[in-house]
Amino acid sequence: MKNSVVAVSCLLAAAGLAHAQPVDVRVTIQNLSPANSLSFAPLRVGFHSGVFDSFNNGEAASAAITSIAEGGSGNAWFPAFGAADPGATLGSVGGALLPGATAMSTFTVDPSVNRFFTFGSMVIPSNDHFIGNDNPMMLFSAAGELNITSITQFGRSIWDNGSELEDPANAAFLVGGINDQRTPQNGVVNFNFDRLDAFNGLTTAAGYTFDRQIGAADEVYRINFEIIPAPSSLALLGFGAAASLRRRR
Repeated sequence: MKNSVVAVSCLLAAAGLAHAQPVDVRVTIQNLSPANSLSFAPLRVGFHSGVFDSFNNGEAASAAITSIAEGGSGNAWFPAFGAADPGATLGSVGGALLPGATAMSTFTVDPSVNRFFTFGSMVIPSNDHFIGNDNPMMLFSAAGELNITSITQFGRSIWDNGSELEDPANAAFLVGGINDQRTPQNGVVNFNFDRLDAFNGLTTAAGYTFDRQIGAADEVYRINFEIIPAPSSLALLGFGAAASLRRRR
């Protein structure tokens, strides 16, 4: 009996230690927009300590968020993120996400260090619209459990970067659009989805004719989080192993 108690105690301790160590987080994204409506560039993500903030509502856009909003690449976002927080876990999910599509990626994250989550993705077609969070979200609790399992974006969640005027000739994801061309707007980051009407009736790179359709309260995008394997599964494995040890003794 004593040996069984020791075995259970060791298993529980091991489960607790593993829980405090890096975990694999599956990030699944869904485009909830109706057919022929919004598509999205790859989702750029960062799990971090909470020090990185790539933009603020009502302020001029940084080069970091502009690289996502105007081109979807994040070629300035990732370096700025890494410079601000060298220990952050950075990456991307999916490619061009068409209406109704889903994609996923898995990231190894240390929740004791990188408890916060920041994301960004260009809305396409557009010149400089995007989705993202202007303040870091606390994804993990102090115990390393998920505080957030899902993030939903609505029409009213769409940002206008304020850096480039709407012009189909310069817009990404449109047939004939040249994304490298731009007309500066010299504005500020603000919530706005109505300006996407400038692209209604135009043919996208995916071949469909764009029609915004969505309103302020309509769901357009969802990010789901899941720890793989789930902590409860680890606990069950531990108790199962302990029971097996008892039976053998």
